[in-house]
Amino acid sequence: MKYLVGETASGNAVFAVDGDNAINLTALDSAVGDDLMGFINDSALVESVSAKMDGAPSVAVSSITPALPVAKPGTIICLGLNYTDHIKEGGYDIPDYPALFMRGKNSIMAAGAPLVRPTCSDKFDYEAELMIIVGKGGRHISEADALDHVFGYTVFNDGSVRDYQRKTHQWTPGKNFDNTGAIGPFVVTPDEVPAGAAGLKIESRVGTEILQSSNTGNMIWSVAQTIATISEYTTLEPGDLIAMGTPPGVGHAKKPNPRWLVPGEVVDIEIEGIGICSSPIVDEVDFEAAKAAAQ
Repeated sequence: MKYLVGETASGNAVFAVDGDNAINLTALDSAVGDDLMGFINDSALVESVSAKMDGAPSVAVSSITPALPVAKPGTIICLGLNYTDHIKEGGYDIPDYPALFMRGKNSIMAAGAPLVRPTCSDKFDYEAELMIIVGKGGRHISEADALDHVFGYTVFNDGSVRDYQRKTHQWTPGKNFDNTGAIGPFVVTPDEVPAGAAGLKIESRVGTEILQSSNTGNMIWSVAQTIATISEYTTLEPGDLIAMGTPPGVGHAKKPNPRWLVPGEVVDIEIEGIGICSSPIVDEVDFEAAKAAAQ
């Protein structure tokens, strides 16, 4: 199944996507709710709602404004340094344990919403990433069982403010500016992609300019290894999000000059078989002015 959580006149709803059209599953059964947590918490609900889809009315996907797939994720855990060539371009040593950091809820937003470049820095960078949505929680999950804990896969742009990321050995500031992490819009269930979402083309672009182009098969730590590793130290819960790191080609490593994102551009992150996460870049001052005008 391919899902899209989006805005409707009566609130957010969950849609099933088929090509250019989508069926409002929340309208078929109110138990679905306004994000994917209804399905994550009740696998039987998926089957009962699927049985009602035949002949149900559909709308154009292009008419739906995306919302976050999980409105209030409990934990957002991100991998750094998970592609060898990206590690080298950043000047790091190849680690023997994944570099893990966390994002807060104010730092994320839905695909299509603006990525906000803060007033305090012009060193705003992009990072194309595969993201896992945890379906079944647990602690001490074995690598062999780890993929059974995945509800679905989506696209993530780990927008990074590089000078703030480098101010300290901990990356928290540069990875947690408000409205810098775009998620979605589509979520595909594991049966829609190869095991562990491996072997998928992953790319970032601004217009026709290709910024990053790689394959999820080049990740050092696979989805299964990552889930097993994280669950060694913490209990994963349904609806948690895990970002799997970015391939080479990020802006700060471009030669001879860094390639920063600037207001007015639109950055697209695409993962084969999942979809495109598209985000316009805006300056914080303009973003806050627009928000105030809308109130």
